[in-house]
Amino acid sequence: MTGIERLSLNQKTVNRCTAPEAIDGCLAAGVPAIGLWREPVQETGVRRAAKLVRDAGLRVSSLCRGGFFTAEEGPRRRAALDDNRRALDEAAELGAPCLVLVVGGLPDGSRDLPAARQRVIGALAELAPYAAERGVRLALEPMHPVYCADRGVLSTLGQALAIAEEFPTDRVGVVVDTFHVWWDPEVFAQIERAGPRIASFQVSDWITPLPADVLLGRGMMGDGHIEFAPLRAAVDAAGYRGDIEVEIFNADVWAREPGEVMGTMVERYLDTVCG
Repeated sequence: MTGIERLSLNQKTVNRCTAPEAIDGCLAAGVPAIGLWREPVQETGVRRAAKLVRDAGLRVSSLCRGGFFTAEEGPRRRAALDDNRRALDEAAELGAPCLVLVVGGLPDGSRDLPAARQRVIGALAELAPYAAERGVRLALEPMHPVYCADRGVLSTLGQALAIAEEFPTDRVGVVVDTFHVWWDPEVFAQIERAGPRIASFQVSDWITPLPADVLLGRGMMGDGHIEFAPLRAAVDAAGYRGDIEVEIFNADVWAREPGEVMGTMVERYLDTVCG
């Protein structure tokens, strides 16, 4: 046993890599799973990417991403829902157990946050039967409040669970992403509440000072302020036995050689998440 049996590389961590290159990187580093992103998968071709993963003997831990369906009813919302159906088709072909949903922010010119959150429920009601037919779970990702206006109107794990619980557990779950939830004083109680709703567990660190583009504020584990082991223990105690994805958005990390990033990722995962 190497200690990395549940480790997954989220493809965004090696943002320079194509899907084939990221798959090869996992093989070289001994990482058994990969979280794929739609855009590079589409560049490779979904069918080819699925075959490459299978031939490599890797698991697909998730597909990122769906969502962005908080627009008011009209062509833009219909297009978003259609795109989410395509994403579910892709997830099924890749063998991904879940589609990660970044639900979207406030529509242009709107300040009606409750209405945007209500439209998330409406979108799930449309998509959940389609997802079930394809054997893919919809995974709501609560995001740090700094992203509420433009990316994710669900800011806490409790908010995400309140919506997920309106649907069967095997259709709608939640993502526990340390970067987004570590600050929440209710996080451990909400992880316990989530139980079998946990569809994905993602790790990266909160670094300071944040860069000008806060989207790129995720650090390698150990470079910031998050204590990972208690969160990992809580997720395990809640019954989650799936892969643990390292997902890092950071310009400095992206500029490094992917092989170096992979090596550091494995080392830090063992030291901080498993330690």
